[in-house]
Amino acid sequence: MFRLIISFCFLLFAFSASAQDFEVAPVVINFTANPGEIQTRQINLINHSPKPQKYTLKLSDYEIDAEGNKKAVPLGSSKRSCADWITLNPSFVELNPNQSISIEALMTVPKDGFNTRWSIIYVEVSKEQSSSDVDKNLATGVVLIPRIVIMVNQSPTSNNNYKANITGLKEVSKPGDKQRSFEVLVTNTGDNVIEGNVTLALANIQTAREEKFSPVKVTVYPDASRTVTLHLPSALTKGKYALAAILDYGHRQPLEGTQLMLDVK
Repeated sequence: MFRLIISFCFLLFAFSASAQDFEVAPVVINFTANPGEIQTRQINLINHSPKPQKYTLKLSDYEIDAEGNKKAVPLGSSKRSCADWITLNPSFVELNPNQSISIEALMTVPKDGFNTRWSIIYVEVSKEQSSSDVDKNLATGVVLIPRIVIMVNQSPTSNNNYKANITGLKEVSKPGDKQRSFEVLVTNTGDNVIEGNVTLALANIQTAREEKFSPVKVTVYPDASRTVTLHLPSALTKGKYALAAILDYGHRQPLEGTQLMLDVK
């Protein structure tokens, strides 16, 4: 009989998280150590359970797909992993009810560690199963693992390689849609995480009237691309238009853009 392992899903972009009567903060740790440097961050763990609990901290890795989703992968399988640079002290703790502890996360960057890297830390309840628990698991095929995920990013302050482009603007609307939809691809060609805005700008070729629409925020990791969906009102005045998708990701970098022609009849 196969056994399905159920864990609490990623809790991202927050400053604290809780699962199964315990709490961890922060859930995103950013290191900025330059090559050859060591930095320390603190992880706060609180046991809200009415009984003593044991916790294990484990390192793992993740990758990002074109939709920006983070997917866990086996430790060491990502070329952008910084797991080997991280030391957790302690990595196993036991806390009484309402007791808390500060765990040290130590980032030791080697002398050739110039690029941006990332990993994840799992904080899990180490539950000793009784014979009745084992019988229940065998009967249901389910093992519950209370877990909180901490995202770890490491990018040296000396790394100023911010670069991205935007390509492939195309319409993906279907007949009957309430609005016209477009897709564009944002690719990170640099070595830092890109936090940017993608905006649609519509210019009427006959009248030269231009209109900009609300930006869509996008986060793209190095070596990755992100598909962004943008929208226009379906009721456009008849005419010929130039539609541009503009990427602004700051860091004193020029705006990037791609465009297509629209003929509204």
